Amino acid sequence: MSPRSISDLALHDAPVVRVDDTVEDAVKQLVESQLPAVPVVDQSGVYRGIFGEREFMKARFPGYLNHLHGTAFLSRSLDDSLEKRDACRHEPVGNFMSTEHIDVGPDFADTQVAELFLHHQVLVIPVVADGQVKGVIMRQDFFRAIAERFLAGGTAA
Repeated sequence: MSPRSISDLALHDAPVVRVDDTVEDAVKQLVESQLPAVPVVDQSGVYRGIFGEREFMKARFPGYLNHLHGTAFLSRSLDDSLEKRDACRHEPVGNFMSTEHIDVGPDFADTQVAELFLHHQVLVIPVVADGQVKGVIMRQDFFRAIAERFLAGGTAA
């Protein structure tokens, strides 16, 4: 068994967005790719971060929501809040991307991937070689591969 047989089942090609692409363009890429997050690269194609569902919600909702422990006192209408941040569609994705570099090199092992998913709240882990994104490992597929092996009575890694 290879040291990453589980991760290989969870590895996907992924589109990338550039730090200067608009939030609107990045969201289009997310929806079309059906991934929960996509890698962000600079003008040279070097990996710089992630833009995904969480980053989009941070861009789309007023910043103070991130600091509240409850929202009962706010308007119940989602439309009111969304209207206030509609201008984010034209802002660069680099303003909202996560710059915490949670990625693996091309020689990664399943145990490294498992450790990253266990210790970080990420849905994808980019595979990066020489600064270039080679694909992403999806947590959902990594879990599914482990679960299927577990249910079949085999070892998990």
